[in-house]
Amino acid sequence: MKFFSKKSSKKPNSLDEDDEDAEFLGSQPQSPIKSGSQSPTKPSTSRSPSKKSSPRPDSPSAAAARDSKSQSQASHPHGQQPSSSPRSSRPFTRHATDPGLSSSSRRKKIVDPDTHPLNLPPEQRKRYSALSGVSTRNSMDTDKEAVVNGGAPSSPPPQPKPAAPSHSNSFTVPITNGTADAASAKVGGANKDVPAPPPHRSQPSSPVQNAAEDAEKFKHEGNKYFGEKNYSRAIQLYTKAVELQPGSATYLGNRAAAYMSSYKYAEALEDCKQAAELDPKNPKILLRLARIYTSLGRPEEAIETFGRIHPPPSAKDMAPAREMLHYVRAAQTALRDGTAASMVLHPLDMAEKHLGFGAPKPRKWQLMRSQALLKMGDAKSLGEVQNIAMSLLRANSQDPEALVLRGRALACQGENEMAIQYLRKALNCDPDLKEAVKWLRTVQKLDRMKAEGNTDYKAGKWQSALEKYTSALEIDPTNKGTNSKLYQNRALCRMKLKQFDEAVADCERAISLDPSYTKARKTKANALGQAEKWEDAVREWKSIQELEPEDRDIAKEIRKAELELKKAQRKDYYKILGIEKTADDNQIKKAYRKLAIVHHPDKNPGDATAEARFKDISEAYETLSDPQKRARYDNGDDLADMSDMFGGGGGMGGGIDPDIIFSMMGGAQGAHFGGGGFPGGGFGFGGERPRQRGGGGFPHNFNFS
Repeated sequence: MKFFSKKSSKKPNSLDEDDEDAEFLGSQPQSPIKSGSQSPTKPSTSRSPSKKSSPRPDSPSAAAARDSKSQSQASHPHGQQPSSSPRSSRPFTRHATDPGLSSSSRRKKIVDPDTHPLNLPPEQRKRYSALSGVSTRNSMDTDKEAVVNGGAPSSPPPQPKPAAPSHSNSFTVPITNGTADAASAKVGGANKDVPAPPPHRSQPSSPVQNAAEDAEKFKHEGNKYFGEKNYSRAIQLYTKAVELQPGSATYLGNRAAAYMSSYKYAEALEDCKQAAELDPKNPKILLRLARIYTSLGRPEEAIETFGRIHPPPSAKDMAPAREMLHYVRAAQTALRDGTAASMVLHPLDMAEKHLGFGAPKPRKWQLMRSQALLKMGDAKSLGEVQNIAMSLLRANSQDPEALVLRGRALACQGENEMAIQYLRKALNCDPDLKEAVKWLRTVQKLDRMKAEGNTDYKAGKWQSALEKYTSALEIDPTNKGTNSKLYQNRALCRMKLKQFDEAVADCERAISLDPSYTKARKTKANALGQAEKWEDAVREWKSIQELEPEDRDIAKEIRKAELELKKAQRKDYYKILGIEKTADDNQIKKAYRKLAIVHHPDKNPGDATAEARFKDISEAYETLSDPQKRARYDNGDDLADMSDMFGGGGGMGGGIDPDIIFSMMGGAQGAHFGGGGFPGGGFGFGGERPRQRGGGGFPHNFNFS
């Protein structure tokens, strides 16, 4: 009896085990058994070693039996048992009442977490899945009932026995059991460490994946195409991943890298900035962001981003941004100090080498370049300024700084009216823009002063026009195009005022401002001619002809200048007599008599210089006192042998140039000479006086061919 009393003292533990066996093996639900109403000798309430032996806890069969029982309890919390598992199929093992086995040790074996079904070998797990699949309970219906009632469901009505499912190789997705928590709370409230029961399994037609899995799949596919340098396809797949997981810094960073490899720096910057906001301490994302800033010409932001990376990046990674910033600051300093334009353009060229391939030049750099080109002021530079202004206006037609830039370029090209229109438009876009106000006033004043000077010049007010042009030159010294025109206009005024040397100097200033300004070159050549510097004039006209070889007027000017040069190389009879070219006969005679008395050989005996001087005076008087000789001399005919040809005694001391004769006759045959022929005693051959027709002329047998 003492033996049985000990056994009855442990009755509650053995009852829990019987309930578990009943849930796994019994075909009908059993009611709970009181601990003191049943004898241990009855076969219905206890399992004696003679009737049935339980499996050993330490044997594999015992562990399998416990795991099967655990699965059955989780799948059938209401006591409904599958009919395909008879009690007689269990192997005979040691009974729970064996003195060598306590219920506490047996319980510990049951709740061992290492024997969870998911931790078993694949073959054993598959067998347990087959056992759980023969349940007649509908798990989906139970889940619905648990949700409706809000607690443990009541015993369901009897269900028809379902056919055993066919175990195919199709993919199955785990579905959580809605009654598992309630069953575990009801049965094992004291045992909190009981492993979760295996989930029910359904057999959908296709696998069901969540958004995170799909996004990860798109990312892996995108990485594959990125490695193959198919960046457009990679961007499409990364975009799908971003749409599924918009808060993922990884997906945004990957798409930014693909955009950057496709030279789409603006899109790459947007994605990388979002990724940096989501993961502000990710060094890989920050390094990529800094490189994008460098590729876009934003070195300040790139260096600031490098400073956020920990550990700090290498000097090689930061070198492009640092060099770019150095060159940009050098260009800004040169522009502010007013140094040569090349000191601005060269640093900008060096900074642009660090831009990304195909990246647009920063707007700030383009404005700096335009200001330097305006300083240069030549036609090529102004054309480049126009191109920059138009490119900025295509991006934004209301860009006030670009409008000011175009207006200044037009003003430098002399298009003041159009320049004023663009400057006014810039003020409409930004009334507070000081640059627009400044240059609008400058162009208007310059245009007004130039117009007033032109009006005075046309009215013959040379000195007033000269003063107006001088005032206009002081308005905008940087406007080389307009100032070159003003210098040329002032040179014309100086020529009218007989200030030839000053006129030549103004023309040279105009040419220095605009070497292609041929009108200033022509004015200079004319000024040199009027200053009787014919050799320089011929040289200047020939240089103009090289610039404009198709201009026939230039060839005429060259011939005229060469003729004047020929005149300048002979004796200047007007200078010898000390008279102007416009002197009349009385002035010529008066000057001759005065000089002849002074330099006559009788007054200067033995003075060879005075004798030569007297000879030149006589020659000049003889030529200029005769209207025909004077006309030939003024026209620049060849007068080298004129004195010999018309020597005294009426004879001919040398040959006659047919061109001179033809020029004297005006190109007409049978020229008529009155007054007995040439002065100096006639036109004689061998001392014989020829016959004359009409009072003098050539012999009757002298004909022109």
